Amino acid sequence: MDSSGKPSTVQIVVLATSSALTALFYSIYKSRATTVARLKAAKKVSIDQDLKSILSENPGRCVPYAVIEGVVRSVKETLNSQFVDNCKGVIERLTLKEEKMVWNRTTHLWNNTEKVIHQRTNTVPFSLGSHEDGIAATVRVIRPLDAAELDLETTYENFHPTVQSLSNVIGHFISGERPKGIHETEEMLRLGDSVTGVGELVLDNNLIKLQPPKQGFRYFLTRLDYESLLKKQGNSVRLWKILTVVFGVAACSTLLFILWKRYFHHRESKKERSMLEEFKEKQKKRMCELNIEESSLSPTSCTVCLSRERSCVFLECGHVCACTQCFNVLPEPKKCPICRATIDRVVPLYNS
Repeated sequence: MDSSGKPSTVQIVVLATSSALTALFYSIYKSRATTVARLKAAKKVSIDQDLKSILSENPGRCVPYAVIEGVVRSVKETLNSQFVDNCKGVIERLTLKEEKMVWNRTTHLWNNTEKVIHQRTNTVPFSLGSHEDGIAATVRVIRPLDAAELDLETTYENFHPTVQSLSNVIGHFISGERPKGIHETEEMLRLGDSVTGVGELVLDNNLIKLQPPKQGFRYFLTRLDYESLLKKQGNSVRLWKILTVVFGVAACSTLLFILWKRYFHHRESKKERSMLEEFKEKQKKRMCELNIEESSLSPTSCTVCLSRERSCVFLECGHVCACTQCFNVLPEPKKCPICRATIDRVVPLYNS
């Protein structure tokens, strides 16, 4: 905070940044907390022969937010792994990532970075069936790629290192980028995987569908079971809550510090004005005692004796208000006659 009592640029930046991050983290926390609350309130539905009759009796022939757990089954065709024999699934994701080392000019260290240079996702229609044999009922999964927590199993990965030559090495050191190679992966949702789906369950023309829910509810499709999914989302809520509290405390602390400094500066200014008025009253009284007219008094006269010229500067307050003789007779600890600040050192004043 500067001499005028205004907050410094650093304090304003800290306050603005911490306040903005608090608002952002709180928004994320509320969203995640709402998601967890909705997950807990979601209706658990079993895939069995009675599922169609249950949906038929519900309003709109649907359950707005339901939890189902089942086994992945193909509807017609399947996807074959391009690298693993006898590996079939319904979702396949092929990813190529470029890995390289980048020179950080701030830390003077090489940092690992990676960049997705190509990604393709293939999918075919699939359903979720019961874990029990003999139950023919299935639930068709609609728009699976829109679901959150869609974790696929890595069925293949390989790293292709970059061939380095001497000229390339020299060029990489000059440019600050050193390629390591290409990381190739294949991920799949395989037939027979156990999957938990959370969304809108609808009976449409004798076909049971699990589709993205309405009203802003979150759509989930994961290989975790329901309890593990709930726990994972709950841990996320706690993380964002902690971040919100930490940055909220930082914002409040910064604001309180600025307000306290502002109040302290206001109090000191008021005290200084009061002392200055008191000093002027005593000066007028002294002039009356010496029978000196105010108009005849030189502007550079010593404010203590009113007869000699001011000849020294008091530090650290910076006031020029007294002569050297009056300064020498001031009682210890020596204080400025104007502001009552302690005089640390005195600099002689020379008038040319």
